[in-house]
Amino acid sequence: MMTFLARRRVPLGFLAAVCTALLARPTKASWLAGLAIAILGEAIRLWASGHLEKSREVTRTGPYRWMAHPLYVGSSVMALGVVVAAHSVIVGVLVAIYMTATITAAVRTEEAFLRRSFGPAYDQYRRSEGTVPARRFSMSRALRNREYRAVVGLSIGFALLALKVVLEI
Repeated sequence: MMTFLARRRVPLGFLAAVCTALLARPTKASWLAGLAIAILGEAIRLWASGHLEKSREVTRTGPYRWMAHPLYVGSSVMALGVVVAAHSVIVGVLVAIYMTATITAAVRTEEAFLRRSFGPAYDQYRRSEGTVPARRFSMSRALRNREYRAVVGLSIGFALLALKVVLEI
């Protein structure tokens, strides 16, 4: 079940997004507050993706110095922003269920992959041992990690919520 949820989190996310768009009752104030929170979440994701060398190494720079899964932290903050913007308890419950199930599954499957792939290096990272290599943030790395997809998705979602505010639907 964990592997299923982890591998299907993007399509399930689209389904959750459609439900959110239908059930949301945003106000101008909720939309603005939610947007600010979501932008913070995307900034965390962008920072992380600009350091990540996916499946090539155990990344230890940028936000990975302080947290094991900054992409998922950023996604969770983005989701909180969407919930605030949506101004709906039902959306909040739906998003909480989706995020809890898929992020938990993704973390477990990712950690198993990292242990299989990098063995002691991953365990050393999790214990905060060893030296941290020097690496600067790279926008080209973030683009290679396809972070632009999260930016586009967030932009479309907030545009739809803005439309609901303007049209009062």
